[in-house]
Parts: sequence; structure tokens; C-alpha cells
Amino acid sequence: MTSPERIAEHLVLTGVLTAEQAAATVAGILAAQREDGAIPWFRGHHLDPWDHTEAAMALDAAGEHEAAARAYAWLARHQNGDGSWYAAYRDGDPEDVTDRGKESNFTAYIAVGVWHHYLSTGDDAFLDRMWPVVYAAVEFVLGLQQAGGQVGWKREPDGTPVTDALLTGSSSIHHALRCALALAEAREEPQPDWELATGALAHAIRRHPERFLDKSRYSMDWYYPVLGGAVTGAEAKARLDARWDEFVVPGLGVRCVVPNPWVTGGESCELALALWATGESDRALTILQDIGHLRAANGLYWTGYVYEGEDGGEPAVWPEEQTTWTAGSLLLAVAALGGEQATVAVFGGDTLPAGLAPECC
Repeated sequence: MTSPERIAEHLVLTGVLTAEQAAATVAGILAAQREDGAIPWFRGHHLDPWDHTEAAMALDAAGEHEAAARAYAWLARHQNGDGSWYAAYRDGDPEDVTDRGKESNFTAYIAVGVWHHYLSTGDDAFLDRMWPVVYAAVEFVLGLQQAGGQVGWKREPDGTPVTDALLTGSSSIHHALRCALALAEAREEPQPDWELATGALAHAIRRHPERFLDKSRYSMDWYYPVLGGAVTGAEAKARLDARWDEFVVPGLGVRCVVPNPWVTGGESCELALALWATGESDRALTILQDIGHLRAANGLYWTGYVYEGEDGGEPAVWPEEQTTWTAGSLLLAVAALGGEQATVAVFGGDTLPAGLAPECC
């Protein structure tokens, strides 16, 4: 179990985490993890492959590499024959699938986690084991890519593709494809088709918002093109500035969706990562400090907080759950600001391969 003495300096951040607090947060994630490696949202809820991976990455950032490796082994054991994972599994019983949809974003994220773990550990045997898993996952995802570069949301349980694309999901997939390309380079197994797919996806995200469903009320659609590395530099800063006042509630965090008076920890931490990636560490730090009110006594974090009660009611924590992925996103954001090498490499993007830009628009 992680102790304050074992907590690395990169997980200590002024006004966000002390060594003792960081140790408690890591311990909270470890306590939720099952012996088989599964990391549910919380005990008694469900597991989805994206949030499971996010929590595993946080464990690596905290030096809990064996626990993280068990999480990736769980994914390898439960991958479907077509390279996908189901959208949700009942906690404690991976055979009890509660959502048989196969979401492209959920499936792609394994590449981010595997690259992060490899950079954290240098474990070549792990890379050898997980490369076929990542390869199959990427091939499943690219089977849903549309002619315009965007990636369809999912396959229904009967295999029918849902061709509508989500900007947040496709932005996360863009990040995953770049990590998959990094893995291919490490393996010395070039994947030119993946490079073309990544370039086409990046172009769609940057220049063709009409190719995605309109979810502009959601803060994730605002910052994810930056977090996923498709929008960078001055364009990224302009994008974040443009809707800052709509989504950021000073002293409380980031709204999940406007106009609802609801701030959420996960979105706040992801925005902090996006800000850090654009060189705005001061604003990132402020966001992380602002969500201190979501921290529970056990070191985990409440999912969100309704700061204006309905019909004049009192503000309240809502929903009343402490999710491993909220804690995980906080630890990853702190690790990035603290300079932890693997997290910096994965979310900073400077070391990730870029896709090949399409010749046409």
C-alpha cells in the first residue's frame, strides 16, 4: 500500500495535494481495484474500459506499476474477438456485461494506457504482450472511421455501425492513435495506414465541426480537441479562451454542461491537463486548487457539485459517488504539472508521432 514516504515529489502540489493526501488518493484507487485487476467506478458500480484505463495510468504515475499491469492484463483477458471491449461490465463479474455496445473511444484508449505504462516501466515483455491487444483495438476503431476522417461512435450489440461521430470521442481517439503510432515505432513495425487515418481525423477535428454531432453544450467538446492534441499552439489557446467564462466557475471548477449549475471533478482535471499542454500551468494549477471542495475525507473525490439548488434549494454534492476515474484524472493532472516523465510525454504530445495530413479538404 502506498505510504506518504513513497509518494514521489511530482504528486505533491501546493494547494492541491500533500504527500499524505496523495497517498490517501492512491490508496483509494487501490482499494477499489479487484484482485483480477479490474478497476470499477467504485465498488458495486460498473467498469468501463476507458475509465478503467485512466485509473490504471494514475497508478503508474504513483509508482504502483504492478497494480497497473494487472489492470492491463484484465483488458487483455477480456478483449472481444473483433478487438473491442463492451461499454460496461458489472463490478465483480466480467461475464455480466451491462452494456453490449462497443464504443470506439473506449476501445482506442488502451493505446494511451499501454504507452504510458511502457514509458513508466521500460518493460519490454509487457510491450510484447500488449502489442497484439493494441493492434486489434486500433483496427476495430479504424473500421468505424468515416470518409471525412471522423470516427463513428460505436457498433451496436448486433454489429451495426453507428456512423454519427462525437467530437470529444474522436479527439480522444486522435490521442490514442498517436500513442499507438509511438508503440508501433518502438516495435519497429510501421503502420502507414494508421498515420493516414490520424492525419484525416486531425483535419476533421480542426476544420470540419459539421462532421460531428452538436454537443457544444458540453465542456468536453470545448477542451478535448486541445487535450487530444489535434488543436495546438495559438489556436488551442484561442479555443480555450473563447468559452472560458461559459464553462469555468471561479473557485468551484468546470461545468459539465451549460447552463446547468453543476461542476465536475473529471472535467476540471482534464481542462487542467489541456491548459498545461498549452503552456498555461498557472491557470491549470488554479483549476486544480478550485476543486479541493470535492475531496472527500477518505482521499477520493466526489464526482460533482450542484452549486445552485433547484427552486432555491441548497447546493449539494451530486451524484453521491466517489469515482476512481475522478481521482485518477486528478493524479494525472498533478503528475503532469509536477513533471513526471511518462505523463508529460503522453499528454504533452511533443514526443508523439503526428499523422499524415490529407491532400484534400
